Amino acid sequence: MRTVRGSASPVMIGRDGELRRLARLAASREPAVAIIAGEPGIGKTRLVHELVAKLSAGTVVLVGQAEPGSLSRPYEVLLDAIDNRPGVDEQQLAALADPRRSPVERLHTGLTIVNELIGEAPAVIVFEDLHWADSESAALFERIADQHGPRLLIGTYRPDEVTRRRPVAGLLAQLERRHAVTHVRLNRLSPAQTAALLAAATGTPAPLRAATALHHRTGGNPFFLEELLRALPGFDLEELVDQPLPWSLADVLRRQVDDLDPVSHRIVEAATVLGHRIPFDLLAEVTGAGEDELIAVLRDLVTRGVLVESGDDEFAFRHALVREAIAAQMLGRQRRRLHEAALDVLLDGGASDPAMVAHHARGAGRYDDLIAAARSGAALYLSIGSAYQALQLAEMGLEEAPDDTGLLGAGARAAWLAGLLDDALRYGRRWRDLAVDATDRAESLYLLVRCAWESRETGEMSALTHEIETLIEQLPPGAGQARAMTAIAQSGYLRDDFDTALVWADRALALAQEIDMPAVRLAALLEKGCILSERPTTAAEGQKLLSDLVDEAEAAEEWVLAARALNRLVNGVPPTSPAEYAETLERMRVDAERAGFESLAVASYFQGRARLALRAGELQAAIAALEEGREQDRGYRRRGRWADYHGVFLAGLCLEAGELDRVDEIIADLATVPDNPPTVIPGLAFHLACRQGNLARAEKTLNELVTALAFQPWRSGQQAHDLISAALEIGLPGPRLDALAAELLNEDDVWDAYRTLVDAQLAEAHGRHAAALTAYLSIVDSHILWPAIRGTVRVGAARCLLAADRRAEATVQVELAASLLGEWGGWRVAELDRIRARLGMAPADAAPAVTGPAALTPREREVAVLISDGLTNTELARRLYISPKTAAVHVSNILRKLGVSSRTEVGELVGRS
Repeated sequence: MRTVRGSASPVMIGRDGELRRLARLAASREPAVAIIAGEPGIGKTRLVHELVAKLSAGTVVLVGQAEPGSLSRPYEVLLDAIDNRPGVDEQQLAALADPRRSPVERLHTGLTIVNELIGEAPAVIVFEDLHWADSESAALFERIADQHGPRLLIGTYRPDEVTRRRPVAGLLAQLERRHAVTHVRLNRLSPAQTAALLAAATGTPAPLRAATALHHRTGGNPFFLEELLRALPGFDLEELVDQPLPWSLADVLRRQVDDLDPVSHRIVEAATVLGHRIPFDLLAEVTGAGEDELIAVLRDLVTRGVLVESGDDEFAFRHALVREAIAAQMLGRQRRRLHEAALDVLLDGGASDPAMVAHHARGAGRYDDLIAAARSGAALYLSIGSAYQALQLAEMGLEEAPDDTGLLGAGARAAWLAGLLDDALRYGRRWRDLAVDATDRAESLYLLVRCAWESRETGEMSALTHEIETLIEQLPPGAGQARAMTAIAQSGYLRDDFDTALVWADRALALAQEIDMPAVRLAALLEKGCILSERPTTAAEGQKLLSDLVDEAEAAEEWVLAARALNRLVNGVPPTSPAEYAETLERMRVDAERAGFESLAVASYFQGRARLALRAGELQAAIAALEEGREQDRGYRRRGRWADYHGVFLAGLCLEAGELDRVDEIIADLATVPDNPPTVIPGLAFHLACRQGNLARAEKTLNELVTALAFQPWRSGQQAHDLISAALEIGLPGPRLDALAAELLNEDDVWDAYRTLVDAQLAEAHGRHAAALTAYLSIVDSHILWPAIRGTVRVGAARCLLAADRRAEATVQVELAASLLGEWGGWRVAELDRIRARLGMAPADAAPAVTGPAALTPREREVAVLISDGLTNTELARRLYISPKTAAVHVSNILRKLGVSSRTEVGELVGRS
């Protein structure tokens, strides 16, 4: 294992309860996750050290630490934990660092390394200083948390250093949603605990006055106290209080090295410049020290507690603040010379880490090297899907070359991929203004159109579109013109101007093929496929085009285009099987991760999971997926389309479930979001008023909704069905009902099945049961409708059959509806129960009349088969794209229906059936 940083006190004070909690987790031999939070110097590392010392023999310990600055190499924490550890496969290490491999492949390699080191043994895995962790280390931490076996995963972090731009923010939210996380928050020591620490450090009880004074001066921070004792040895506590003690921690830390000889001073100052991890050989080259001389100095620094030996031929500062304090007293010229020496060593050795090169180049004032490293590093990190690292490198270069269009382009792309729209717009606008040629300007405009749409900057979108049109007129046929045409096609598609968009997509496609521009051709195909897939009459053609495009884009490593195409496939006409849908969704997530495309890899993925649950007829699972995604976002200030991204969808599902108070809360939240689409608030408010039975409010909000619909250029069949169903429930007068339906269905982009469904609902409401029945029966198997909506179709058919006194046929339709609504709830099930009651049938949620495997729903049979294969609830959740809670509900229902008490018995019954 890696050496854990030390401490001055021989015993740990004030952390007994926290240590017991962690020790119980480690001794439970069950998978567990613990997060230790606290300010710098509060004792997070010391707590880990004490835990490791208490572990039973045979426990595997891996401790890795993140590098300050968030510009470390990918998987820095894992590499730190396994550095020089025997048994690590060198080929796997090479694969982990290979930029040619996708982020997903490297993530799986990291997991394999960890699992092979641990095997079946109990283990404690520690990721220290997660607030500095790179995005790959954060992703690995999350995936390790999903693993099984007797392992305790611990992360430490400083809450004050968690910002949206650091990967740890998303990691903490995700862990909270998916795991029972044990939170350990370390607070400052009380006066009594300060006295106990002083007594332990000095070997004698601490005088009250001395303990009180030292507590006041240090604020009860254990590290401050220990550093005061280290800095002023030889004084008893009474004398220590009266001394002119250093008031800042930096002064205290600097005193640790004040009495070093000049050679040792030079070496420790060089170490502060090299970074957190200090290789012996690099330190030797930078300082020019001989091996024996350097060994002697390092031994002394370790003895003093300034450094610790963190591995074979590698050292680290005992605390990051030690390094910072020593560096602060150095002259700027000193630091520049050391940075320059380190830079020369790195460049002469062919260093492959551009972030490290850029860091030292900036410190050395060698701005040409800095800019070159920033350019190459930003491009490298973009190519491997590390958008945050790419952005930080681009910004480092832009500090010195603010007009560099290459860095501006990289910064704009990286910021957009990372979901930082303000930064993306700022860099994108400057990139456009300084573009050196037509192609560069067209590229910037293409990105700006997308960013303006996501930000809901409609005025800017219009201005950008006009600017692109003017640019096209000025350009000769070529790459710049082709890209500009694609940008207009994208703008038209995003503004729902499909006819214009299709014309420009075809023009861009023809020109790209003529001048052999594969990337532009793929972009034009993407826009065309998206446009065609939006219209019912051309959806099949669009789906085929997008499916073919995905294969081609992946082969060309155009991950952004592939992810966007897959996202459209996920949100368009659903595949015929849930398994195919799940495969498409996972493929989208993988490609989005490869691109570093945060919004598709995370936010859109949650919506995809919700749609998958809807296709399986599982309302609560869909709600849980959106709640998880929404909760992960709530801590961030987002703008445009990403502001409360899941709110509208979630409100619709809560209306389905009858969770009306929750809908009221969501509407209030959405009302605070600027630039909502015009129909969002009035549409939800009207629907809610209808479900609440508030006719006066429904009438008022209906007027607002009809007004807003004039500003909504598209129409949705599902929106029409939902709102007409709500209006029918409250008894909206016939003329107003007909007028609303006409307004909701006045465009050609509504699927025939939904149009037929609304027509059937209106015909039934007007007493035309025969016409309604014909319409209902024509769409009972329409694939475009969710299973729950098809259940409502059959309920409507049953009502019409009952009106004609065809009870037997109505009963058949009711039974078929019940199978579709078995995992649903809310108003659709209430309608089903009402028609069942009229037919003298038991309610839908009554105990099943049959037992054994025949009593299981199709979804429950699927789960039962997986249980018989030995899958745990967590594995079921991953396989079926549901939450572990939903998986547990399925398992409980299966055990009850089968009349068994163990998962083994489920396997036996399923096998016999």
